[in-house]
Amino acid sequence: MSADPAAPTELPPRRKPLWLRALPLALLCGGLVAFFALGWHRYISFDMIRTHRGMLMEWVGRWGMLAGFAYIAGYALMAAFSIPGGALATIVGGYLFGLWLGVCASVIGATLGAIAVFLAARTALGDFLRAKAGSGLRRMEDGFRQNAFSYLLVLRLVPIFPFWLVNLVPAFCGVSLRTYALATLIGIVPGSFVFSSVGNGLGALLDRGETPDLMIVFQWEILLPILGLALLALLPILVRKLQARRASRADARRPAE
Repeated sequence: MSADPAAPTELPPRRKPLWLRALPLALLCGGLVAFFALGWHRYISFDMIRTHRGMLMEWVGRWGMLAGFAYIAGYALMAAFSIPGGALATIVGGYLFGLWLGVCASVIGATLGAIAVFLAARTALGDFLRAKAGSGLRRMEDGFRQNAFSYLLVLRLVPIFPFWLVNLVPAFCGVSLRTYALATLIGIVPGSFVFSSVGNGLGALLDRGETPDLMIVFQWEILLPILGLALLALLPILVRKLQARRASRADARRPAE
């Protein structure tokens, strides 16, 4: 049965031009450059918090829930533009809203900002980099994608790599948005809890003229439980590798038919 020559042929979906796909990522990069060029990084410090602490507490008392939403939006913008100071922002959240609300607000804000970076990077460069990748990089990408949740959870739990870098790499490895968002949301909770608890007692430190130690997360009594969680996150990968190794050995021992 021959096809009807009069029937319209389906055209492949037209892709957006490269400049349009790269625009969101370019805006985020441009915002980071403008942030430093305008000198706004000088305002991210404990001295500024000490100077304006009364105004901040009055603002939260007056606006209540709206202040919480504004904090989440501000934190999301910081994460989206990769502005350094996430630990300080989390401490401020614990100071303004208390431990539990501070944890929730900082985790939501950081996750939303991370999702924005992920989508911008995937739209701009994800397909291009995967097309140019060699066979070795593709194998690594396949391994990362198969165990994406576990790997991402470990990268979020253990503060070895910068937050912005962990936002970008999964976008180039074809990780799904749902996996990325869920691993990010869960993985940043322990660190957020540590810094929010520091912020919950920030008032007493500021009264004494002291500042919190931002390296507190690397103290062994805090780092060891986080490393334990990271090992638990890696457990499914180890189990799968052991099962695959046993299966390959069983196949090797099986006599050929």
